[in-house]
Amino acid sequence: MGKTFLALGDSYTLGEAVEESERWPLQLVALLKARGHDFHAPEIIAQTGWTTDELAAAMHPTYPPGARADFDLVSLLIGVNNQYRDGSLDSFRDEFSGLLGRAVLLAGGEPQRVRVLAIPDWGVTPFGANSGRDVTRIAAELDAYNAVCAASAALREVRFVDTSEVSRQRGAEWVADDGLHPSDALYAAWAEAVDASLA
Repeated sequence: MGKTFLALGDSYTLGEAVEESERWPLQLVALLKARGHDFHAPEIIAQTGWTTDELAAAMHPTYPPGARADFDLVSLLIGVNNQYRDGSLDSFRDEFSGLLGRAVLLAGGEPQRVRVLAIPDWGVTPFGANSGRDVTRIAAELDAYNAVCAASAALREVRFVDTSEVSRQRGAEWVADDGLHPSDALYAAWAEAVDASLA
């Protein structure tokens, strides 16, 4: 029948500024197929600009709070727009925890089927360098956001895939034409990291 994959997030999951096949969830499916796992194309619930509360609201029609499903893999990558809009870290903690709880339910209640990805540091990109904002502060705030993600994942026994280092090392180089979002090469690195966590 094939295995199923639900990818939840924002522009980084949607693959803003790259071709559809270059989105990291699709690159991940290609890697999994190469290892002999028969995965369908991912179902993606993601939109550029979404914050945690906006993702939660967008999930309601298909997967309302408390809904269960049996996805073989569910990914969650969200939070950069909370930080960009100077949102409250405490609010993010509560909303992220709620989303992660929903993700586990959609993975059949099996936390080992869920992966949380680190939020990349957009401050290292050309857009970030030219934004007029303090890139040191951006980095520190995103470290705090990722610490929340990692802690929430640990509480639910979900694997946190820390892609922040490669995103900082390569984010200025492996960048799409918009100067902000990852290129296919950085998305490939994320896909490889998630694939390694599933091997």
